[in-house]
Amino acid sequence: MQSDMQNGSSPALTELRKRLSDGLARIRLNKTDLAKRAGLGRTTVQEAFRSGGPVPSAETVAALARALKLPPEELMELRRLAAAEPSSGAVDASGPGRPIDEWDPHSLEVHPVGRIDGVAPGPWLLPGYVSREHDRFLQAAVEDAAKGRSRMVVLVGTSSTGKTRACWEAVQSLASAGWRLWHPFDPTRAEAAIEDLHRVRPRTVVWLNEAQHYLGDPQAGERIAAAAHTLLIQPERAPILVLATLWPEYADQYTALAAPGQPDPHSRVRELLAGRMVSIPDSFDAHALAAATVLAENGDRQLADALTRTGDHGRVTQDLAGGPALVHRYQHSTPAARAVLEAAMDARRFGIGPVLPQTFLTDAAIDYLTDTELDRLTPDWSEAAFAELARMVHGRQAPLRRTALRRQGRPPKGPSPVTTPHPTAGPTFRLADYLEQHGRTNRRSLCPPASFWHAHTHLTHPGDLIRLTKAASERYRLQWAYHLCRQAADADVEGALGHLAVIRHKVGDREGSELLYRQAADAGDSHAMAVLAVMREGDGDREKAEAFARRAADAGNLDGLYSLAGIRERNGDKESAFTLAEEAEGIREGVGAEWVLIKDPEAEFRQAVDAGDLSELFHWAAWRETTGDTEGAETLYRQAAATGHAEAMLRLAEMREKAGDRMDAEALALKAVSAGKGYAVLRLAVNREKAGDREGAEAVARRAAHIDATQALRGLAEMREKAGDRESAEALARQAAHTGKFYAFHSLAHIRHEAGDPEGVESIYQQAADAGDPDVLFDWGLWREKAEDVEGAETLYQQAAGTGHGRALARLAEMRERAGDVEAAEALALQAANAGAADVLRASKRWPYGLDPDGTPTPPWL
Repeated sequence: MQSDMQNGSSPALTELRKRLSDGLARIRLNKTDLAKRAGLGRTTVQEAFRSGGPVPSAETVAALARALKLPPEELMELRRLAAAEPSSGAVDASGPGRPIDEWDPHSLEVHPVGRIDGVAPGPWLLPGYVSREHDRFLQAAVEDAAKGRSRMVVLVGTSSTGKTRACWEAVQSLASAGWRLWHPFDPTRAEAAIEDLHRVRPRTVVWLNEAQHYLGDPQAGERIAAAAHTLLIQPERAPILVLATLWPEYADQYTALAAPGQPDPHSRVRELLAGRMVSIPDSFDAHALAAATVLAENGDRQLADALTRTGDHGRVTQDLAGGPALVHRYQHSTPAARAVLEAAMDARRFGIGPVLPQTFLTDAAIDYLTDTELDRLTPDWSEAAFAELARMVHGRQAPLRRTALRRQGRPPKGPSPVTTPHPTAGPTFRLADYLEQHGRTNRRSLCPPASFWHAHTHLTHPGDLIRLTKAASERYRLQWAYHLCRQAADADVEGALGHLAVIRHKVGDREGSELLYRQAADAGDSHAMAVLAVMREGDGDREKAEAFARRAADAGNLDGLYSLAGIRERNGDKESAFTLAEEAEGIREGVGAEWVLIKDPEAEFRQAVDAGDLSELFHWAAWRETTGDTEGAETLYRQAAATGHAEAMLRLAEMREKAGDRMDAEALALKAVSAGKGYAVLRLAVNREKAGDREGAEAVARRAAHIDATQALRGLAEMREKAGDRESAEALARQAAHTGKFYAFHSLAHIRHEAGDPEGVESIYQQAADAGDPDVLFDWGLWREKAEDVEGAETLYQQAAGTGHGRALARLAEMRERAGDVEAAEALALQAANAGAADVLRASKRWPYGLDPDGTPTPPWL
């Protein structure tokens, strides 16, 4: 194999070819006969042995190992190492992206920090970097990628907390190894991703900054998630590193489970994110502040300047990014500039943008002004307002900056899979991230005025019409919702007919609603099919109900079957309910354990794997395990795990744990979490807890907490609570809360409520409130109301309502109405509707035809 080394092949690839050649010589076959025995093409086999050739695929190596009776794990490991090494020839320059060292961090959306007064003008500089807890998990993913394993990490944190900078610092070690970086954005982020993800080559960093623009795209988000998942699990494309950033509200939206009978628009996204999210704190802790101080003392003037303002609260990254100064500028802007900013904030919290046309913002801003302010506008007010908002704060960021539209890099290749925006006429602008998040928090209970809705004619992306429709409907501005959705339907925007049907139903037009649902179903809308199933069931037409439900199931939507099962169970027809639920479960599970019916499973599995179906490795291993062949099962589980099979990783973890190899067990469980099995660590922790090893259980749960495996901490907290160890349970819940997840507190509250311990419930809710749980005041109020402490409940609802919590406002409206205070009830109900909580009000009785933007009831309009 000396020629391999001379050709620049890696040591691992050289060793792999040597072992294959030795195996071939031992069994005395030529390569043509070997190809027949392995079920491979002659060219494939020739290339696998050829000096200077590319790294053979995982399937090829596995097939050759079987045919030559060589240890498959060792060969697969050599293949993995070879693919990871720069000299292996694994990088294909034809793939998207360019070398990491050719990128400028600001081109990748790292916030420019600006220059300190007195420093000569020059390129934008980055301050010194302070490593924190989340960087440890990023570094582990980078190290895994450098060793040939594909990995994905999603940093979750609020605006300007250092997410993008952390990703930039993490990939620097890959630059010297020849890695590439691809930032999909042309012509739009979603379109670029869906078009080129399949072209990504090994040793590429896929950069999904502000991942909501990819995963949240209504047309392409689910397909992007599926394509990214495929990219991560295909061995022949390894190693790949996917780095993404998300705000917490998007992470919560994408990972929330859909309610029974409701559509599940983010199921693939939820699977992709499971176990891959890492929380990033809003502020520097004492250790990070100390490290920043050292850098400042050693000459970092940017950090030194920021620390003069942030030493007491630790929000260093936000200050560097200009956050507080941006809010100050907003609060002290001229009336016209403030109106433009508020229109931009409302557009962003409804999902419009992030690039906003100047014409939209100008027309939308009018009704944000008072009559006096409007009368005082000069003819050039718009130009003056945009010029004012373009000025930098402390030389760092502008509240509203002008954007440059890029031309598409390639000509279109036929119909685009995503709705393509029309060219925007005139300048476009982008709201500063910090102000966007400020608006989401401080304007959550406000409904935009009429001029905002009228300005929709300046929006160029048809999908924006659906987003505005949803925002208007949630606030019970039904006439506007219908008008916007009608235009979306005319533009053939996916889902528009279904939205129209919902609005018709809200205003009492059941016949018109059903007609629209039928049109949507005929156009392939599976949710409309599921709704029609429920409607037909309600009319007593069970045969048509089942037909619609099965049409929906054929289209991938099981909500219809589950809904019918629930309705029939409530009506006492348990036999039919069970049959439908079983049918839905069978479809959901897909192919199960059919191998128990096969006469010769070993031969069948071998044939399937030889044919390239590597997913059968897991089932083969499971079959061997049932026969008592533990060693053979573990070998196959390892091969399946090498292809990215998460369940195989979990089974291996359990087997290694049982064998006493706890270190390997923990490593495998963490890999399973990263591959999408978020409960893997929970299962390992629970097993240790049951075995009496509380310290070991807690240790593995804590290790996983920062990679979104907080259900392990939650599960342990529940077990400790039920065992009577409340102090330990509360400590675990607080650990989970440190990562931004508060489920453990709510679980403990439920357990204590079931145990009849009201004081314990109060204690838990208070701890959750102290930890920053945004929903605890409302949930606490619900508990007090159930406990017949109406006065205490109302106090908590009022506190929650003060933060703009729509459901709390709705509960207060109901309480005032029961108390006979009609005027207060109406005012609170309107506030709840403005906050987007119209769905929990009896809105149709209060306002049969909806509300106008200013909150007055809309007259009949159908």
